[in-house]
Amino acid sequence: MLNQDWYLFFLSMLPFTELRASIPLGIALEIYPWRVFWIAVVGNLVPVLPILCFLRPLEKFINRLPYLGNCLQAFLASIRHRGEKISKYGLIGLLLFVLIPLPGTGVWTGTLLAWLFGFPYFTSFLMISLGVLGAGLLVTLASLGVWQAVRVYGPEIFFIFCLVFLAWFIFWLYLRRST
Repeated sequence: MLNQDWYLFFLSMLPFTELRASIPLGIALEIYPWRVFWIAVVGNLVPVLPILCFLRPLEKFINRLPYLGNCLQAFLASIRHRGEKISKYGLIGLLLFVLIPLPGTGVWTGTLLAWLFGFPYFTSFLMISLGVLGAGLLVTLASLGVWQAVRVYGPEIFFIFCLVFLAWFIFWLYLRRST
């Protein structure tokens, strides 16, 4: 890997930049977009499992400390209250939360929400991974422009993106109808 690739990889691991900054930067550096996409997605997924695995032991340790444990529980209660919409839709809500490429809705926040609501590790990782793939595709398409993306990746990728969007929309209608 080149130095630029490593920069993109580590930039996509950071909580404030993630792939939302590394993909446009990689494209601006004139690295092949498909390469930028995969470097950013893999780099963005690296912190997920360590965060999921170490938050429970960290919480138990902090709860042993009298003052910090009380502060942590109050903080977590306020976050759980604000994240009720995600909890309402479960793992699909987690996927959609990570998929939407807005500030504060990335892997780090999604992983924290998965931990807070006690979602299973494997399925949380799977939903977060799918969300990262979708967000990466959206950011790449936005960075390139849709027509240039069709030219670079081929019409198959555009067709797959349309199918995924259609499936998501149908599932959203199903969720709306069932609640």
